[in-house]
Amino acid sequence: MYTQGYNVYKNNSVNYASKNQLLLMLVDGAVKFAKIARQAILDKDIKKAHDNIIKTEDIFTELRVTLDQTAGDWAVKMFNVYGFINEKLFEANIKKDVKVMDEVIPLIEEVRDIWYEAEKRSRLG
Repeated sequence: MYTQGYNVYKNNSVNYASKNQLLLMLVDGAVKFAKIARQAILDKDIKKAHDNIIKTEDIFTELRVTLDQTAGDWAVKMFNVYGFINEKLFEANIKKDVKVMDEVIPLIEEVRDIWYEAEKRSRLG
């Protein structure tokens, strides 16, 4: 019963979320999946590591595709940062290297923090 209620809530929170809320959910997910992948590499759980790195890559691919590059220099820089993150994730996935994950996770967290700050500033107007 609890699980069903949670799933309904989760689906509704996604279905009724604003564009900004969806973006924040994505960047939160990227941090979560990257950390799960890092731990899976340490645990030698290759499939779990692979699956979570792919989820993280998919998020950054989506962020990259939907970024409005006409928004100026900042948007172009973010586009390049997203690409760099995906390159590092690809490398980590091929090598199953926790050191590469240790390099990229702080960058993913920084992207999340940037978007949270931007959302906060947009509310303050």
